[in-house]
Amino acid sequence: MRQRVLVALVLICAAIIAAPGLAQTSPQFQACNQKAKTQLDLDKCASSELARRNEQMQSVYSQILSRAAGQPATLAKIKTMQNDWLKYVSAYLNALYPAANKQAEYGSIYPMEVDLARADLVAQHVIDLKAFLANLKNRSH
Repeated sequence: MRQRVLVALVLICAAIIAAPGLAQTSPQFQACNQKAKTQLDLDKCASSELARRNEQMQSVYSQILSRAAGQPATLAKIKTMQNDWLKYVSAYLNALYPAANKQAEYGSIYPMEVDLARADLVAQHVIDLKAFLANLKNRSH
């Protein structure tokens, strides 16, 4: 059992180093990951990272909605954009992990991997949303 955990940790570290977006995890994630001793601990670290990224996304998205307040057509298109992005994330993750029984196919590492993949997508979306917000601000001047 202990050997399996060590092998899993080595694979996780290799995956984190090899994955381009995962190298940009938060200091909180990195600290949590260093202290993690079990797969469940690693899952919690990844889940917390995703929660942090989602909070960032929600903050910027809320600013966009506030900026577009009073412009019903613009608001509708912004909401469509966000809903379409959420559908994209779901489709992307389903393509990345296509097995019907994901836990059986990908093992105990799956929850962590999918949370980190989703966190990477959210981080990129935050960058895009910030650019979108800047564009809205520039148009209102």
